[in-house]
Amino acid sequence: MTEQRVLVAYGSRNGGTAGIAEEIAATLGKDGLSAEARPAADVADLSAYDAVVLGGGLYAGRWHRDARRFARRLRTPLRQRPVWCFSSGPLDATATEKDIPPTRAVQRDTSRFEVRGHITFGGRLDPSPQGWLARSMAKRGMAHDWRDFDQVHAWAHTIAAELRR
Repeated sequence: MTEQRVLVAYGSRNGGTAGIAEEIAATLGKDGLSAEARPAADVADLSAYDAVVLGGGLYAGRWHRDARRFARRLRTPLRQRPVWCFSSGPLDATATEKDIPPTRAVQRDTSRFEVRGHITFGGRLDPSPQGWLARSMAKRGMAHDWRDFDQVHAWAHTIAAELRR
């Protein structure tokens, strides 16, 4: 059997979601899969991949624009391979305390293809982020990293196990 090739595509404004995607790809690699993390805006073709993990940072309940456009633009090839999705965004501990389902907007974005699983991870707000709203939140003391990389690794291991079946 040939090695499974997995794309981990992401939409990220300030790098928090990109960091999650990179950890997912690294974990899949450690589990024996060929995986790479790439910005969703940079991907035009899925023919080199057997499976896809698509993630987006959440902004007002919506995925980052690049993740939304990826899902719309590549919906036909996404229907032809296994797909998992993740969101990142809660700026508190709720994502590690309970399962947070995809937002209504994310459900709409992913309704064009079958999603084998979705998870919401905690987000990260840098002290000096892009965007006036994020800067305002950071000035109010909300800058913090809520990503749980043990949770990220565990989820990636489940994807690898499913792909090896």
